[in-house]
Amino acid sequence: MHVNWEKTYTIFTRLSFFIIYFWFGLLKVIDKSSATPLVEDLFVKLFSTEPSSLFFVLFGTFEMYIGILFLIPKLTVTALVLVSLHLLATFLPLFLLPNHTWTDFGALGVEGQYILKNMFIISSVIGLWISYTKKVDSNKDSIM
Repeated sequence: MHVNWEKTYTIFTRLSFFIIYFWFGLLKVIDKSSATPLVEDLFVKLFSTEPSSLFFVLFGTFEMYIGILFLIPKLTVTALVLVSLHLLATFLPLFLLPNHTWTDFGALGVEGQYILKNMFIISSVIGLWISYTKKVDSNKDSIM
C-alpha cells in the first residue's frame, strides 16, 4: 500500500487550520475568548481607543472566514495571504505589550509562549504554499 504523504499532510493541515481559526473566531463572536484582554490592549496600543463589541464580532468572523477558506483548495492563495497577515499581527504583543507576554528578561509568560508557538503555524503555511505551488507547476507541465 502506497501512502501519498504530501496529500495526507495537505488534508490534515487544511483541517487543522479550519478547526483552529473557526473555533477561535467563534469564541470571539460569542464573547467567550480568553484572548479578549490581550486583543483589547493591543487595539488600544495601536489605535488609541477602545474596541467596540462589534469589532470582536467582525474580527472573530474574519478568523472563521480564514478557517473556511482553508477547506476550499481553489482559495488557497487567499487563505495563505490572510493567515499570513493575521500571524504577523499575533506577534505584535511580544514587542508592544511586554507586560502581557514576558515575565522577566528572556522568560515568556503563558500568552507569550502561545504566541511563539505560532511559529509552527507559520511552518504549516510554508508547507501548504510549497505543496500548492508544486501542484500548480505540475498542472502547467501537463497542459504543455
